[in-house]
Amino acid sequence: MKTLICNADVVLPGSIERTHVLIVDGKIAAVDASLNSTADEKFDARGLLLFPGVIDDQVHFREPGLTHKEDLETASRACAAGGVTTFLEMPNTKPPATTVPLLEQKYARASQVSRVHYGFYMGATCHNIQELKQATNVPGIKIFIGSSTGDLLVDDQQALETIFAETELPICAHCEDESTVRANAKKFEGITDVAIHSQIRDHEAAIIATRRAIDLACRHRHRFHVLHVSTADEIPLLPAARPWITAEVCPHHLFFSVDDYERLGSLIQMNPSIKFPLDCTQLWQGLKRGLIQVIATDHAPHLLSEKELPYPQSPSGLPAVENSLALLLHQASLGHCTYQEIASWMSDGPARIWGLVGKGRIDVGYDADLVLVDPHLKKTIRNEEQWTKSKWSPWHGETLTGWPVQTWVRGKVVYQQGQVMDDVRGERVRCDHQRGGYWATEGGIGI
Repeated sequence: MKTLICNADVVLPGSIERTHVLIVDGKIAAVDASLNSTADEKFDARGLLLFPGVIDDQVHFREPGLTHKEDLETASRACAAGGVTTFLEMPNTKPPATTVPLLEQKYARASQVSRVHYGFYMGATCHNIQELKQATNVPGIKIFIGSSTGDLLVDDQQALETIFAETELPICAHCEDESTVRANAKKFEGITDVAIHSQIRDHEAAIIATRRAIDLACRHRHRFHVLHVSTADEIPLLPAARPWITAEVCPHHLFFSVDDYERLGSLIQMNPSIKFPLDCTQLWQGLKRGLIQVIATDHAPHLLSEKELPYPQSPSGLPAVENSLALLLHQASLGHCTYQEIASWMSDGPARIWGLVGKGRIDVGYDADLVLVDPHLKKTIRNEEQWTKSKWSPWHGETLTGWPVQTWVRGKVVYQQGQVMDDVRGERVRCDHQRGGYWATEGGIGI
């Protein structure tokens, strides 16, 4: 099967070029193809931008066990509509993915229903070191250093030392110090204003846990990815720890602050919590300076009826996977970032950090995971139009400029003209951790 995408403004690693991209059997065969190339399908992309497909390396798709909120099929359809061609999903399902057989069950389910590519992290506990050592061809290990329940909470220092010392997969972690959070919760017990959430899960909780994890990674020379950086104070910790440390930020920490609780209430209740306007500004600067390498959503939907419960019964988490690219495209339309930066933060960066073979760039030999963007299209986010099962967005009512209009997965159209194609399935990502790693391939072709 040959497909020719003609006259697109192609977002390449170092430039944007108006050219023709030839896809052969699911891979990019040429980025400077002749307009007369023989092809089974031709798409005229004049006036549109062609991006590498977005890789969202932190999502919670709720299957198994919590599928009234979301499932792999509904979430992957939302991915396709939003230009996300690969997701990496977290292990805190029911049961949690803490053994190889449970992890493989998730892969088997995704192979049946996912419209886009998929990978699943292995969850760490205080007692599953042998399982963590046996996991292969998975993106990495997820540790909850705070903000979890049951076996997934790993707050014991010796258990953490063992995991960092004896495993080989890259590690990522939710960094909030559990003792600090519990002490704050006791201090503010009885307060039902959801804004108190940002004082319970305060700056100190994030800083203590992030510093602790970075110390472990550096001492054990173990690659570590700081998930959802939420404070300005964490940013200075990052560059001194290279090459072992990479980091990411989420749209809600870039775009919302404590000032928005009055307007949005528990819709923006998150772990880590929303912080102050200055934190938002500094997180943007961390991205622009290359201190933070990835934007990921932490897509974690709950039903609106659940979010509307009085605090603290209201759960933390929000849906974002289908709007994340559009949110950043809108920022580009305002001149706050470039299209090349978006491709780096949302495609190339996560592909290199997690060693995803053939992903993240528009280049010869890479998988044809692509998204066509209309940079001038204006559209308003509306709850009733969301693909996610939860059917709401904290950005409801906001009009954005720049939207994905067509998505390819391995050269097959999976989203077009507002429709997700039900006959397309993604594939399990292949991970090469020997050749992966962000700093090892910085500026190079990658893997």
